[in-house]
Amino acid sequence: MAFDEMLTAENLPRAPYKTYQEWYDAQDPAHLIRKSQDAENIFRKTGITFAVYGHEDSSEKLIPFDIIPRIISAREWRKLAQGIEQRVLALNAFLDDIYHKQEIIRAGRIPRELIENNDAFLPEMIGFKPPGGVYTHIVGTDIVRTGEDQFYVLEDNARTPSGVSYMLENRETMMQMFPELFTLNKVQRVEDYPYLLRQSLASLAPPGCKGRPRVAVLTPGIYNSAYYEHSFLADTMGVELVEGSDLRVIDGKVKMRTTQGYEAIDVLYRRVDDDFLDPLTFRPDSALGIPGIMDVYRSGNITIANAPGTGISDDKAIYSYMPEIVEFYTGRKPLLENVPTWRCSEPDSLKYVLEHLEDLVVKEVHGSGGYGMLVGPTASRKERAAFAEKLRAKPNNYIAQPTLSLSTVPILVDKGIAPRHVDLRPYVLVSDKGVNIIPGGLTRVALKKGSLVVNSSQGGGTKDTWVLED
Repeated sequence: MAFDEMLTAENLPRAPYKTYQEWYDAQDPAHLIRKSQDAENIFRKTGITFAVYGHEDSSEKLIPFDIIPRIISAREWRKLAQGIEQRVLALNAFLDDIYHKQEIIRAGRIPRELIENNDAFLPEMIGFKPPGGVYTHIVGTDIVRTGEDQFYVLEDNARTPSGVSYMLENRETMMQMFPELFTLNKVQRVEDYPYLLRQSLASLAPPGCKGRPRVAVLTPGIYNSAYYEHSFLADTMGVELVEGSDLRVIDGKVKMRTTQGYEAIDVLYRRVDDDFLDPLTFRPDSALGIPGIMDVYRSGNITIANAPGTGISDDKAIYSYMPEIVEFYTGRKPLLENVPTWRCSEPDSLKYVLEHLEDLVVKEVHGSGGYGMLVGPTASRKERAAFAEKLRAKPNNYIAQPTLSLSTVPILVDKGIAPRHVDLRPYVLVSDKGVNIIPGGLTRVALKKGSLVVNSSQGGGTKDTWVLED
């Protein structure tokens, strides 16, 4: 039986939900259904969409939004925030180490081949320290809950974590439709995120920057699945949204084309993957990047966030070593646990996984968005057999985990409310001043009854996440 975050076994509201439950009980169900339709219209008019590659219906999809908030107490949030901060600091220390002294490899805590044979490990970053020593400027840590005090980190997103625009739009929509709820409940703010993001990025401008740093967001363009978010963040931060064709290297600096000529960029928040960032260093066929930007970066004339090469910390095989990584760099056991993980690259683990496919979730080590994975309990025998062949052919490409009983929160349905499984992606900003964790994050919800897949690309929706003040 999944842990219900709103209701106890006696069907009574848990402490964080008490005030909300009293309000909900006084509402007309038909009125709430109309409010839900209003929210959908707001999202449609605002253009809050994402692209689904290879989808026949339409390239642009509206993300379903549920109007019942997910509510987290201040005590629960403190526990999560401490664990997230510990983990993010360990990840940053790990990245600094593998591109410099590699002490964790020499200590035998991580196999050398796991780093050096990893596609996300960039030799170009060896020996280079980014401004302020920060690699992971923006991190999204995916967390699942299985009990009252049981939280697990499902994965780390330190390459180009997405979804923060939906967190902000969800909050704005809820405040617009239910202002009275924010009077009844003391909810911590998330609206300051764009200001905090810009402040955090600007604080890590390269040493040679004079005056106020110029920040820009680099997007692959309008056909990217997260283009809405790129333009949203540039707009709310008050910075330029640029594509690779808008930039060029002039006099050892990356400069942006403007009506006044070319002007230097100090900090580039890039939403372009490493491979496409610089055709002179990585993929020569890339039309998305800026030729020569890596030379400018290594010479200290621009800050790139997140730093190139951070993608290795997203690798799900590296994830399986996170307890060792956290302990190695912080000297303490992890405050937030990993989900138990089998590395299919190891023969004994592969044997176990193949024998228990019907009970496990199997993921690609570089996969994301719910693609390329097998959810054993809901897969057919034919699907499991086909996936077993993939595992045998390329075991290094996969990890497996037990099927967790994810916690549920209520969603609004025609007959009232019904429990659905959720996860949480809090957003973390890292600068040389420290770690700033936005209170809440993006709650993703599996709208289909019984489903454990919360990704919007796989039919999931989102909710506003409330962290209450003490």
